[in-house]
Amino acid sequence: MSKVIIGSRGSDLALWQAHHVKKQLEDLNHEVEIKIIITQGDAVQNLSFDKLEGKGFFTKEIETELLAGTIDLAVHSHKDLETNPPAGLVIAAVSERENPADLLLVRKSSVDKSEKWGLKANGVIGTSSARRKSLVKALRPDCTTEDLRGNVPTRINKLADDQYDAIILAKAGVDRLKLDLSDFHVHVMDTTEFVPAPAQGVLGLQIREGDARMAEIMKNLHHQEVSNRIRIERKVLNLMEGGCQLPLGVFCDIDGKIHVSHAKTSNEAAKITHFEHNGAFDIAEKIVATLK
Repeated sequence: MSKVIIGSRGSDLALWQAHHVKKQLEDLNHEVEIKIIITQGDAVQNLSFDKLEGKGFFTKEIETELLAGTIDLAVHSHKDLETNPPAGLVIAAVSERENPADLLLVRKSSVDKSEKWGLKANGVIGTSSARRKSLVKALRPDCTTEDLRGNVPTRINKLADDQYDAIILAKAGVDRLKLDLSDFHVHVMDTTEFVPAPAQGVLGLQIREGDARMAEIMKNLHHQEVSNRIRIERKVLNLMEGGCQLPLGVFCDIDGKIHVSHAKTSNEAAKITHFEHNGAFDIAEKIVATLK
């Protein structure tokens, strides 16, 4: 069988994702190589996301190499991808969906079970996500948020070093890395209330448009049911003309309900609304019309 070169960021989670896909391809008898590519989001660690220029903080450099033909396949966290892909590239497959919920990790000394999420009053929460900041503002207005950068283990270490009372992470990343969280109080956020980012927990497998060899290979890795659900989530994001830093959460559950949180800025409290899908082909347009 033919060789496949995967492009990936070098973080622990990105490499887990790349090796996960590598194993699937090897099971199909393909020879696979992983090439690590440094992105802007990896190189610049001292700025919050809203201070970084442009979009595609964690994808642009990988996509450039894919277009140049130095790699055959890019493995992304789907939520990091722009909704309007670069010309010449397509998402040929999406993975199974890991649990899309967010996790709140709380230092044991900051736990108060009488408060929402088990976090003491007036706690300091680490996150650089505009969506998470706006949801904290809505659901725990007594708490404040401070920027938190770094890969998943780095962020957890910053919590252990008492830099925050709590931090928020995607459960999918923590689960994939099988990290030990025994030193913290762990609260799994309710996805109908603390609404995840569009496509959170899903991998996007990107190839060059017109690459018939890779398109055929990707058919074996594609999960159509997951694709149907995240298509709605990302269509809402696209119609809102947003990227990673839009304070927007959209989650389409298996029961046909769509949960949305939206704020104009991360300094404002998110408004949380719920919609019934019912097979409506224009549901994303209806949701956006309600939000604007």
